[in-house]
Amino acid sequence: MKKSTILRWSTCLLVVLCQLGCSSNSGKPDANEEGERTSTAAQDTASENVTEQPATDADLAKISLPDGFQISYFARNVVNARSMALGPDGTLYVGSRDKGSVYALPDRNKDGKADEVITIASGLNMPNGVALRNGSLFVAEISRITRYDNIAQNLKNPPKPAVVYDKFPTEEHHGWKYIAFGPDDKLYVPVGAPCNICLRKEPVYAAISRMNPDGSGLEVFASGVRNTVGFDWHPTTKELWFTDNGRDLMGDNMPPDELNRAPKKGMHFGYPFCHAGETLDPEFGKGKDCADYTAPVQKLNPHGGTLGMEFYTGAMFPENYKNQIFIAEHGSWNRTEKIGYRLSLYRTDAQGKGSFVPFAAGWLQDGKEWGRPVDVEVMPDGSMLVSDDMNDAIYRITYTGNK
Repeated sequence: MKKSTILRWSTCLLVVLCQLGCSSNSGKPDANEEGERTSTAAQDTASENVTEQPATDADLAKISLPDGFQISYFARNVVNARSMALGPDGTLYVGSRDKGSVYALPDRNKDGKADEVITIASGLNMPNGVALRNGSLFVAEISRITRYDNIAQNLKNPPKPAVVYDKFPTEEHHGWKYIAFGPDDKLYVPVGAPCNICLRKEPVYAAISRMNPDGSGLEVFASGVRNTVGFDWHPTTKELWFTDNGRDLMGDNMPPDELNRAPKKGMHFGYPFCHAGETLDPEFGKGKDCADYTAPVQKLNPHGGTLGMEFYTGAMFPENYKNQIFIAEHGSWNRTEKIGYRLSLYRTDAQGKGSFVPFAAGWLQDGKEWGRPVDVEVMPDGSMLVSDDMNDAIYRITYTGNK
């Protein structure tokens, strides 16, 4: 082959390689500068298209994350891991639903991995929710809240629990609870609707209530909430934000799950009359007006199984993640095409405009799930934990890129 021909082919090859290597956000369609791809619709099913990250574990290698982020296991064999709460000494407490157990996961040497999985309690009735206050662990079952005092010093010999409150409804349908103490030092406890769609006279149903730490003074804080399994308070405004699962049997794409904001007591978020601020229920919406109820801040994936959420308050992630909301999407159970099975991000810009984007995805592969995210927890070092009740694991997400 003549030298001139070789030179021409070499030049063409260099041009092609340059184009591939220099193109912005290569392989990330519609990606923003953080490497995230904005969901163009609430029912976004192609949201798993973000940058894949290297991982030594075969399953973790399936998880895609924005550039600079890594995922690893904080703990495995945490059977049916659900809601999480962090103790002041760094011990992670984890509830379960179907397993009926509550776990403690200490990380004494602070290496980002749990030293062991300790079962604090077993044989409980769907102890999904856990919360910490003044050294005591509060556990939410279907109809009661119990308290384990001085828990950190007695992980392997926990005290007999004290009953804080035992008059919640006994229905298991949407009866499992996420609990947390608010800035007002009250314990917030939701009770979901005991059905897909129904109207119960008792105000405690389909509502978020709150009580004093000793169980006294129970009152409804927010109504019209079908089933929330995750909420948090804004770090600056101290306003309550929560996720809510939309009703079933209105089609694959109706209604969407919701992200809501409740800055004050007494607000009604529509259920069972109006869904997502705009759709009257075919049965209970007759004679109602959606304008009478509070619309969601953001519509989320329909039937996405939206559960835990938390504001990011750490310092490890880049600054543009500060005070933004991470949301665990457990995944759909009855949708024709499965959706969710990921960790998403609700981000607001300087003008207050919000966007709903995927952050970590890959637990759903070719229509088959191998994991289901449930809850998120920001750690003191700025890393973030994600629980998974299908893979029986707690993942740890870290950032090692340039800020």
